[in-house]
Amino acid sequence: MPGMTAEEQVRARLDQQTKPLGSLGRLESLALQMARVFDSAEPRLVAPQLVVFAADHGIAAQGVSAYPSTVTAQMVHNMLAGGAAVSVLARQHALTLTVVDCGVASDFSPRSGLIVAKSRRGTADSSQGPAMTMAECEAAVANGRALLRDLPGNVLLLGEMGIANTSAAALLMARLTGLPVSECAGLGTGLAAAGLAHKITVLQRVLERHAVAVSPLAALAGLGGLEIATMTGAVIEAATRRRMVVVDGFIATSAVAVAAALDPRVLDACVFAHASAEQGHGRWLRRLGVEPLLDLGLRLGEGSGAALAWPLLKSAELLLAEMATFDSAGVSGRTACAH
Repeated sequence: MPGMTAEEQVRARLDQQTKPLGSLGRLESLALQMARVFDSAEPRLVAPQLVVFAADHGIAAQGVSAYPSTVTAQMVHNMLAGGAAVSVLARQHALTLTVVDCGVASDFSPRSGLIVAKSRRGTADSSQGPAMTMAECEAAVANGRALLRDLPGNVLLLGEMGIANTSAAALLMARLTGLPVSECAGLGTGLAAAGLAHKITVLQRVLERHAVAVSPLAALAGLGGLEIATMTGAVIEAATRRRMVVVDGFIATSAVAVAAALDPRVLDACVFAHASAEQGHGRWLRRLGVEPLLDLGLRLGEGSGAALAWPLLKSAELLLAEMATFDSAGVSGRTACAH
């Protein structure tokens, strides 16, 4: 329609479809967001890519996780073999699944579905010093941008794997929001109450050690981790290239928050899949001013929530494209008294 933006054209079509105005709720909001991101009055979701960013964290040596660091590499193998939750969900929803070794402490033999893009083998222990040098952090961000450029399609679904990465995410949340770390850190992989208390004590010590790391990239380098930095780059590049980003849970949100601190416009491209059961996640979503699509009590990570939210995006696309208007269906519209 001449003189109308893509979003205005989509709004006009939604209002003409055979339904009460606004009655599809968040699905209509998703359709409008697609129009904005893709700058198209007929938005289409093309070749969605579910990418799991994997890395190890030196802070795991401080006993902040219920699982040993060796599980990171083991779970990468499980994902590539098709046995992880995210593998099952990717198959169910016909999503292309790629695992990226952003900094796993082990090395993997070449195989289908695996990309190696790491600037070091795991981060250093941030309780003893910076998790990464600034050069390593910048390299990881650049890896994420380059990775995104090589991926087909116009939708990126974020996933992650890394023992102790809830600690890195909680540290970033505390630093970026100013909230106490006790309001940011949660049970992670399933810590008991004593384990959580220990985790919070360790994280508070890390924050104090890195008190001068206040800029987004300095915080990312000081606090970790490699998969978060690589995701940050991928998110920035996706937004630059007008691709949608489906954000999974707590750790994926940490990457988006760093990206948004660098360029707030990236949030326009992001759909937040769900509210994690990790205690800081809901607070962080509210701080970012965003609303998740689902709340299923998930705290698995891997991109599981992003995969579960994917059908809602697809429904929004198809309802906009295929639902009849009052005129085309020969259905009477609103009466004058309804205005």
